[in-house]
Amino acid sequence: MTDAPATAQTPRSADPAEPTEPVEHLDVLIVGAGISGIGAGRHLVADRPGTSFAIFEGREVSGGTWDLFRYPGIRSDSDLYTFGYEFRPWRDSQAIASADKILDYLRETAAECGVEEHIRYSHRVLSAAWSSEQACWTVQVQRADTGERFAVTAGWIFGATGYYDYDEGYTPHFEGRDRFGGQIIHPQHWPEDLDVTGKRVVVIGSGATAVTLVPALADAGAELVTMLQRTPTYVMPVPGEDKLVKTLVRVLGEERGFAAARTKYIWQQRLVYQFAQRFPKAARGIIRRVNERALPEGFDVDTHFNPPYGPWDQRLCAVPDGDLFRAIRNGRADVATARIRTFTEAGVELEDGQVLEADIIVTATGLNLKLFGGIEVRVDGETMHAPDHVAYKGMMLSGVPNFAFAVGYTNSSWTLKVGLLCEHFTRLLAYMETHGYDACVPVAPAMETRPLLDFAAGYVQRALDDLPRQGEGAPWAMSMSYLDDVRLVRGGPVVDDALQFSRAVDRERVSA
Repeated sequence: MTDAPATAQTPRSADPAEPTEPVEHLDVLIVGAGISGIGAGRHLVADRPGTSFAIFEGREVSGGTWDLFRYPGIRSDSDLYTFGYEFRPWRDSQAIASADKILDYLRETAAECGVEEHIRYSHRVLSAAWSSEQACWTVQVQRADTGERFAVTAGWIFGATGYYDYDEGYTPHFEGRDRFGGQIIHPQHWPEDLDVTGKRVVVIGSGATAVTLVPALADAGAELVTMLQRTPTYVMPVPGEDKLVKTLVRVLGEERGFAAARTKYIWQQRLVYQFAQRFPKAARGIIRRVNERALPEGFDVDTHFNPPYGPWDQRLCAVPDGDLFRAIRNGRADVATARIRTFTEAGVELEDGQVLEADIIVTATGLNLKLFGGIEVRVDGETMHAPDHVAYKGMMLSGVPNFAFAVGYTNSSWTLKVGLLCEHFTRLLAYMETHGYDACVPVAPAMETRPLLDFAAGYVQRALDDLPRQGEGAPWAMSMSYLDDVRLVRGGPVVDDALQFSRAVDRERVSA
């Protein structure tokens, strides 16, 4: 690794179509300055001093999801004691936090941990080409603010882009959409000046975005907010503040108290998930009883809050202090479960003939997946076709050297897994430096593969054919268990028989 710090460079070409010679070399190039990228940067600062790295962020600010989405009420759908970083505990009393608090937390972390100085804003990574002869990546970058293009080389790329398409959300075809006389809004592109006071709003969807929007719009003064869903989702009220955490902090002190809170939530998430998977009928019954008590007497719970699938086959939606149910009890919100026949001039007509009148329709219909932020990846001149590759430890791809990525859990907090991957990544860099290796590539054996994510959510199912695959068993299975990953990723060896290392000087290839 080089000791020279990463420094900003002046782009060499004003023509976006003109490739340029590299102007700088980095040991590690991190793509994305959201929760994963900031976490990866901190681990490099703390664990790999002397490693030159930069975080290229295509937007003009950090924060990723938590800055991009601006719809009313946006909040986490995981507790912040586990969604926050292990190295910098979440210290707010709110377990489920609003986006503005999360954004402050991320930016404070970047500043305090020495990461902010490594972030280069308005730097959009277009493509990355690996050369085995040179044992490095050549990365084409475009300035989002000026359109200028330049290139850098990097020993490693760490993709911290998440897996959503941040340019465009998912909206299915709605018959008669052009007939509607009011506003149609996707939450990913929320107008800052939208006033819902006295308006009738139909929110199409039943996921985390919809159950967040409905009570927020009701509190903002909407006359009536109707959540229109084709299929119900499991929804559970949770306390906005955890009194036990306050007690732990008071008795144990801040450092040990928040560490204990994190441990409590890790085990709580795991036990709830395991119980729901092992005893789905019992879990369904518990959720139904909780919902029934929270809703008005006589409300049709089985139609609107009893999904046809088992608990945690899709992500369960948590509503802090039961705000969605409170809005329904107060008569400011309602739920309709039916298929849409057509939009009309005045609203939405359902297949049963019912018409939901609306001034505003919100299409909270989900997101699109985009692998590695849409970066074109080539290895020795061959364009990477993701489905031809198998994930290794959930952080690298077979046949792709010196390329790591961060994908979190679907059944618990995203950051729990990303933190473990970042630790493992820095350990791998240390191993390579110690042994003089320049390149590292997972080599997959012949084996049966299956989809990367075993998750029934629509946004995942729509994209499975475009994603890498996973194998059976470690290190090729995409683990969704934090406790298993602690043993494999944190406690296990950094190298194994699946990894192949080489040196740029003599190209000698050796197995671990």
